[in-house]
Parts: sequence; structure tokens; C-alpha cells
Amino acid sequence: MAKLGFCGLGIMGYPMARNLRRAGHELWVWSHTRAKAERLAAEEGATACATPREVGAAAEALFLCVGDTRMSKEVILGADGIAAGARPGTAVIDASTISALESQKIARSLEQQGIHYLDAPCTGSKLGAEQGKLAFMVGGDPAVFEKVKPWFEPMGRQIFYCGPQGMGLRVKLAQNLIQSNILQAFVEGIVLSTKAGVDPKLMLEVINSTAARSGLVAFKAPYIFRRDFATHFSTKWMHKDIGLALELAEAADVPVPITGLTRQLFQAALAQGLGEEDFCSVIKVLEGMAGVEVKTEL
Repeated sequence: MAKLGFCGLGIMGYPMARNLRRAGHELWVWSHTRAKAERLAAEEGATACATPREVGAAAEALFLCVGDTRMSKEVILGADGIAAGARPGTAVIDASTISALESQKIARSLEQQGIHYLDAPCTGSKLGAEQGKLAFMVGGDPAVFEKVKPWFEPMGRQIFYCGPQGMGLRVKLAQNLIQSNILQAFVEGIVLSTKAGVDPKLMLEVINSTAARSGLVAFKAPYIFRRDFATHFSTKWMHKDIGLALELAEAADVPVPITGLTRQLFQAALAQGLGEEDFCSVIKVLEGMAGVEVKTEL
């Protein structure tokens, strides 16, 4: 079994780290909220650390899953960050969804210390993290990837090697661009059909039986119908990811006009205080405009 570390024990990180420990690995953990690290230590036998630096000093490889680019840079490169404690040859695997451009800068900084870096954003939301069914999109040195690949397996069943450093994030951002636009199309269509007098259950049955079918819609629609917006993946983080996709598109000179409009819907949701709710709660913005609520018994 390996000596692994995990930094960031939020809605995704906590169950990911727990799955590593339950797979038998020694595990050192840190979280901005210390109580989360202490809870994992008490419940699963991990070792709680006061700083990411302590995790870096203990582990041969470590994962992190934090909210945004600023957090990732601080956890890895800050004064008490992972790099301050890690030895040459350590593998730092960032499962956060951050700027693809900034991740390459992080990688270069770590390379100067002989520390390996993989960008490895994941998808599958809270349920996938709890069940160990996440999908990872990994960029970096292929030899490092092959070495650490078995340590992904307690957390996810699909591990895609996407190419050199930064490519995992490019894949993830394009994927979230597609997801957010699919959700935008669905909420527009279901608000329209409901306002026009169509039973939402019938509308969903038609969608699921035609070329309009989407795995995202099939999963999210029941939550919307019963008005359950408990967070699987928050509105604020999807808003952040859409912004990162737009940043990448600008750098690549690619027009993404629909995505720009979708981000405005998410911006409106944040303005209405929906940032901490699941990202399907953006339907409330259009419902408010249209004067209708999409609610039904399944």
C-alpha cells in the first residue's frame, strides 16, 4: 500500500479521500476546515495535518481537490504549501478544475524542485465521489501517470490519459461547457413547455425517448421536479468553470457565443443568491421571468 496525501475535504474531496483510505493506503489529510481532517482521522484512521506542507512531507504522492485556481496555487505553492514539504520525485495530482493556463505555470514551478505534477480534474459530482465512480481526465508525463494510475482506481472507474500537462483540464473545461449549455437548453425548453400547458412528466418522457435525450437531463430533471436543489455540484463552481472555458476559448481564438449567454444565466443565479445550491437551480431564474414553477410528482 502507498503513502498518500489528500488536501481539500469538501463535498467532493472528503469522499474521495475516504475511498483512498478504505482501499488500504496510508493517508495524510489537510483541509481548510480542520474539523473535516480530524473527522476523517477519527472515522477512517487517516492522519490529520495542520498544513499542506505536512502532507507533502509525508506522502509519496498526493491529491488535492479545491475550489478554484487561487486556492490550488496557495495549497501547492504557498508558504505552507505542498511544495514546501515535498521531496523530489513526489507526485502532486490536482483533481481541481482550475485554469488550464495557470496549471502549466504551477507545473513549471514544481519541475524546478523535481516534483511531478499531473492535472487530473474529475467529473461525477457528489454521488460519483461517494460511490468511487468518478471519471478523471489526466494531463502530464505518461510515465508518472502510469505509476500513479492504480491510486486513482478507488476513486474512479474511468481514468482518461489526455496528453501532456494541461490537456486534462482542456478536456474537462470543454466537457463542462457542453454540460452547462445542455442544462441551459433544457431549462428553457421545460419552462416554455410548462408555461404553455404541457405536463412536465410528459415532456421529460418525450425528451428521454427522442434525439433530445441527455444523460444530464435524465439525472437532473427529477431533482428539479421535486424542487430538490441540495448541492451535488454548486452553481458557483459551474459558473467558475464556464468562465475558465471562456478564458481557454479566448486563448485559442475560438468563438463560443452560446456559452457566453449561458454564463449570464449563471451570473443571474449568483445574483439571486443561488450560488451554494446545485447548478440545476439556475432554472429558478427563468421561472421567475416567466412566472411559472416546474414542479410535479414523479
